[in-house]
Amino acid sequence: MAPFVVAPPSGCRIRTRLHLSPTDAVVLRAVGEHLGALAGADLAARVRMGNVPAANTRRAERKKALTSQSSSRWAGAITRTSEDQYQLGRRALNARIGSLRRAISAIEARLAVPPGTSVRRGRKTVRGYADHAERRAKQQRLQILKGDLRQAVRERDRGRVRVTRGGRRLLNSRHHLYDNAPGPKPLSEAAWQAELGGWDEEWSARWMFLTADGEAGAPFGNYTISINPTDGAIALVLPEPLRQKYANAPRGRYLLDAAALFTHRGEQWADRITSGAPVRYDITYDPGRGRWYLDASWSTVKKGQPVPIPTLDTLREHRVLAVDVNAGHLAAWILDPHGNPVGTPRTVPLELAGLPAPTRDARLREAVSQLIHLAQLHACAALVIEDLDFADARTTGREKLGRGRRGKTFRRTVAGIPTAKFRDRLTGMAHHAGLSVIAVDPAYTSKWGAQHWLNPLKEQTSTSTTTTVTGHHAAAVVVGRRGLGCTARRRKDGPRQTPATHAVGRVEVGAVRPEDRTGPAVPAAPSHRSPGRMERTAPVRTTRGTTPGVRQTRTRPPGKHPPHGPTTVRGPSIHDQQLELFGMPETAETGQST
Repeated sequence: MAPFVVAPPSGCRIRTRLHLSPTDAVVLRAVGEHLGALAGADLAARVRMGNVPAANTRRAERKKALTSQSSSRWAGAITRTSEDQYQLGRRALNARIGSLRRAISAIEARLAVPPGTSVRRGRKTVRGYADHAERRAKQQRLQILKGDLRQAVRERDRGRVRVTRGGRRLLNSRHHLYDNAPGPKPLSEAAWQAELGGWDEEWSARWMFLTADGEAGAPFGNYTISINPTDGAIALVLPEPLRQKYANAPRGRYLLDAAALFTHRGEQWADRITSGAPVRYDITYDPGRGRWYLDASWSTVKKGQPVPIPTLDTLREHRVLAVDVNAGHLAAWILDPHGNPVGTPRTVPLELAGLPAPTRDARLREAVSQLIHLAQLHACAALVIEDLDFADARTTGREKLGRGRRGKTFRRTVAGIPTAKFRDRLTGMAHHAGLSVIAVDPAYTSKWGAQHWLNPLKEQTSTSTTTTVTGHHAAAVVVGRRGLGCTARRRKDGPRQTPATHAVGRVEVGAVRPEDRTGPAVPAAPSHRSPGRMERTAPVRTTRGTTPGVRQTRTRPPGKHPPHGPTTVRGPSIHDQQLELFGMPETAETGQST
């Protein structure tokens, strides 16, 4: 896979907290629950239509029916969201079908091999299962997967999708709410009611619908939810059945006591709504913290226009920050335009295992921020990462990632690496910081880094830093070199010419060659550090005749000496010079131990 520049995000989203009064909270909850019920009914109607063209979704009829119970703009947002959820469900169903087919193919390939053996098929080795018991269990697993595949294909052909508003995980937790409840069992009546009430509050918060799409030319970019950039006053259009009860402003609107203040990118938001550009608003409630949030989002690219992306040649003229993503930390190193490591390695901790989702997201953002600050400090133009995608590995992990305790641990490690979240966060935050992201092929980065770069990097940074150079830092160097268009392997020391790749010529004894001169006709003075080149010849083996010939043995790179034989005499090498310096001239002169 060739390196490519990751496309920056085409939109922006910012968030602020709303400090609502008790009256504001009651009004927003009533509006959200009312619109949430309408959104659920419209989504069910859209799912019943199946996979039909956009012209046959009857969106205008559905919107007209919803307008009488809300407003035309609320109805437009509801129908648009229903279509997006249906299409997302279709893509998820297609992904599940592909996942089931890959798992079935992996199991069938291993079932075709006798237990305890392996078969070479092309460039891959297919390993059979360990024993007959495991093979029998996998046959049962294969039948289950085939049944799931048939059902998924039938649902796709009928255009049916499964969408759970509020999340399937939260719905499944309701079925096991008693078993998962903390505290000793059996639960008392009061404890059970508390658990049930907490679940109901979270479920109702997930079902609420408070999304208002932006409108170009509308006051402050949105007519349904309007925010004045001067004082942050929020005005909300109430649905038709709730206007008489809660309206406190003209034209059936409710003016909240709370104000919206965007500290992050607030100037861009203010400039946008002042000019009348569309801005979308989403109001959400977090029952765990008891907080209300307001999100503002807009598109940074005009509709129909591509996102501007810098070319690889332009980015390769500057330094880059190479990053290797691992479980628990990020390994990074600065590389110059020629692919050479600069400075010292960096390790950014990223411990996410066993933490709640908000804490994981905060730590991931902090790690990305450290990478961006490091890139800006060293004048880097881009960050180079691996194009990792463990979706296939997570699907067929039971068959390809080992078995038993070791395989389970490795699969848990793979699942714990935030590849998608890291890529999305890094792309968005780097774009806003004026940096680009280059994705490269992840194949053999760790192997070649340890083979070609680990030891030289340890020697290079042994006295300049206290940071321990690991194989992950070497892998980061390989990742960066691929992004710069360099080879992953390190060029070896010593001359590149060898007798095997260049023609052999006759040399007169005592002749001075051009490479031995320091001037027009002055030979280099002998030195104990760089001994003069010794002319060694050997008779050339010919098929017929006795005409003598000579063969010059040139100096080879370290570790590449010609094979010993009657027609070859080994000349001095860098290794021989080191032996001579350490008081072993006999070995250096003859090439053989005395």
